[in-house]
Amino acid sequence: MLRTVVLAAAALLVVQVTSADEGFRPLFNGKNLSGWTLVNTPPATWTVKDEMLICTGKPIGEIRTDKMYQNFIMEVEWRHMTPKGNAGIFVWADDITARGVPFHRSVEVQVLENAYGNSRGHTTHGDIFPIHGAKMIPINGRGGSRAFPTENRSKPSPEWNHYRIECRDGEISLAVNGKVVTRGKDASPRKGYICLESEGGIVHYRKLRIKKLPDTPVDPEQIAIVNRGYHSIYTGLDLSGWKTSGPTRPHWHANDWVLSYDGKADGNPSLSTEELYEDFGFIFDVKLKGATSVHLRATTDDGVLISAKNSDVASYLQEPGRWNRIEGNVRAGILTLTVNNQQAISETPRGKLASIVITPDGPADFANLYVRDLK
Repeated sequence: MLRTVVLAAAALLVVQVTSADEGFRPLFNGKNLSGWTLVNTPPATWTVKDEMLICTGKPIGEIRTDKMYQNFIMEVEWRHMTPKGNAGIFVWADDITARGVPFHRSVEVQVLENAYGNSRGHTTHGDIFPIHGAKMIPINGRGGSRAFPTENRSKPSPEWNHYRIECRDGEISLAVNGKVVTRGKDASPRKGYICLESEGGIVHYRKLRIKKLPDTPVDPEQIAIVNRGYHSIYTGLDLSGWKTSGPTRPHWHANDWVLSYDGKADGNPSLSTEELYEDFGFIFDVKLKGATSVHLRATTDDGVLISAKNSDVASYLQEPGRWNRIEGNVRAGILTLTVNNQQAISETPRGKLASIVITPDGPADFANLYVRDLK
């Protein structure tokens, strides 16, 4: 009789475990980055070893899923390999990074190492919060948009931690090492990509899996920006893919996610892509300093002046020291350009095939340099 009861209990356990695992599939195959897209980091930032996804944290940046997700359950194990490590998992993210930052508009699930420390404004145990234009109402907040965990359950480096993230109709919950501690609601966007990132320190991810739940009706404005085909043309590590004159090159600096020009070059300070383009789109962010101007020549002529001196763009520029997003398309030799989402130039005749050339006349910072093929 006892043996029968034990066998029945064991059978029930198997059924329960099988039911709990039903519908999950790997989000990372343990071998390569199949199913993932490099956003603003080069291949050297991410390696695979012993079925772990290893991020160097340099430059600060992300990879994202190829697919968008709305309602889902995601599980992942992570560990920091250095004290005070800072990383995150972004859900419902846009295709590329937001203006002037190396991060996406999204809802972030914080991945901080315990030695980073806790404060009134953050913890190291699984905060959730919207970033860079996203929205979310926190449950267990402290007056802002950040949701705080109800318990401290995260383990320090180099121990592994387990996260279970559930996203349903704009609601999100996080279980840290087996218990739900953080929640938010009314998020927007509530459909988008999933991203992994690290900010300077080595972090390991493993056992990523996802269970897709049925989609529900969602307003268009609650859907993140769908993949537009952009790829980064700046590694964040060096000037690979770009060329300058020899004496000028030391005045361009790869400062992690920011590409800086110090304004001190003698002669032509231009930086140009090694690759030539025909019909293409581009994005780059620029922070002008003082009275600095930048000529953008996406073709073979004199280019567009990004400066308060140019009446076509001046009214759309942020004040010096703040980031601007410049977005353009070149089709059949015709350029259209927007500055901070405002139409600035349209149907200006251009050459058909050229590199992208950036020519600052003083110190300036650049970030989020992307190109896409429009052919």
